[in-house]
Amino acid sequence: MASLIAALFAATAVAQQIGTNTPEVHPSLPSQRCTHARGCTTVNTSVVLDSQYRWLHNAKGYDNCQVNGGWNSTLCPDGVTCAKNCAVEGVDYSGYGIKVNGTAITMNLFLNNAGVTTLASPRAYLLANETQYDMFKLLNKEITYDIDVSQVPCGINGALYLSEMLADGGYNAATNPAGAAYGTGYCDAQCPKTPFVFTNGTTEANLANYGNCCSEMDLWEANSAATQLTPHPCKYNTSQPYLCTGTECGSSGICDQPGCEFNPFRQGHPNFYGPGANKTINTNKPFTVVTQFVTSDGTAGGALSEIRRFYKQGGKVYANPKSKIAGLAAYNSISDKYCADQKAVFGDSDNTFKNEGGMMQFSSAMARGMVLVFSIWDDATSGMVWLDSVEPPTANASTPGAVRGPCSTTSGDAATLQQKYPNAQVTWSNIKTGDIGSTF
Repeated sequence: MASLIAALFAATAVAQQIGTNTPEVHPSLPSQRCTHARGCTTVNTSVVLDSQYRWLHNAKGYDNCQVNGGWNSTLCPDGVTCAKNCAVEGVDYSGYGIKVNGTAITMNLFLNNAGVTTLASPRAYLLANETQYDMFKLLNKEITYDIDVSQVPCGINGALYLSEMLADGGYNAATNPAGAAYGTGYCDAQCPKTPFVFTNGTTEANLANYGNCCSEMDLWEANSAATQLTPHPCKYNTSQPYLCTGTECGSSGICDQPGCEFNPFRQGHPNFYGPGANKTINTNKPFTVVTQFVTSDGTAGGALSEIRRFYKQGGKVYANPKSKIAGLAAYNSISDKYCADQKAVFGDSDNTFKNEGGMMQFSSAMARGMVLVFSIWDDATSGMVWLDSVEPPTANASTPGAVRGPCSTTSGDAATLQQKYPNAQVTWSNIKTGDIGSTF
């Protein structure tokens, strides 16, 4: 199926030429690489806004190539003509809700201009240089960052995650000269079908409704009330994102869309994380998050066997709390056994994590390398109840696993969030990767 789709796309490739109206200047966001032997050294990384947020217009003028969710039929009567006609522009990052200061990046969900509040919901990636994403290979390593979620209320998700995108964003001199420098090539385990995703010089989703699938590691999905850590393996073994169609793109398709999460609240610890001095991790204040990817043989060439989480606040280090759910062992990390047991106890009808290859499959994606993604968003469809409330909203709160956090089932209403929290924002800083135990 993948080869058939590739052949179809080859005939309808849509380029992203480079616009000349707004220069693209990537905000510098230095990160660090750490070892036990040499300590931490600074790397000159930067950030780039996703291409889907940019103006795509005719290369020789100002007409939009995208109109009402589709293609401008004059500029884009077919893929080849569109490739010649359309260009993607540079951006002013502050105008998209992104501010970078030293080693810190702040993302605002909304923009406030002249008394008018509009949705920004930006997504950006970490660049290694001007043309390549920084590829994270974290087997037998850890990633650490500081975070401030004090202004991320219920119903909003400040998310930091890894996606197995192509390092060059699908750069192609003929069909996609923009590439990673302009944030192209997005994919994730939900197999997005938006017509504005490009990979390897091809248009995805478009009229044929193709999806763009790749393994995803949700390092951090959270607001000030709830948090979870979730791997999502995809069952393919190619060096580029998988282009899906039909049921392949759905919840029982090529990727584990639900994932196997660890949420302290859902595991019986309502007082571990949240706003206030009575919480172990007080989200009114910044704190440090550490995620470790432990291999079976303790080497970077070994297979992923366990994902561990630690927090640091006020000079103290805290491991994930151990599960207190009846029927579950005292797990505080993610493994194949934890995922199988959790799915059984919480009544999930299908262990898609196992079906899509579990830790072994996810290990392969991590070995190939993944791109670091920053985002902040609200969920107009579900109100983010899967993260911080009761899922499904009609479930009995006594049902094991139904309660994910302390928020109400209506707290994620998009219109209410915009009205009540126009300054909602998340800040990440001091991003480090390295040997286990070397970054904090």
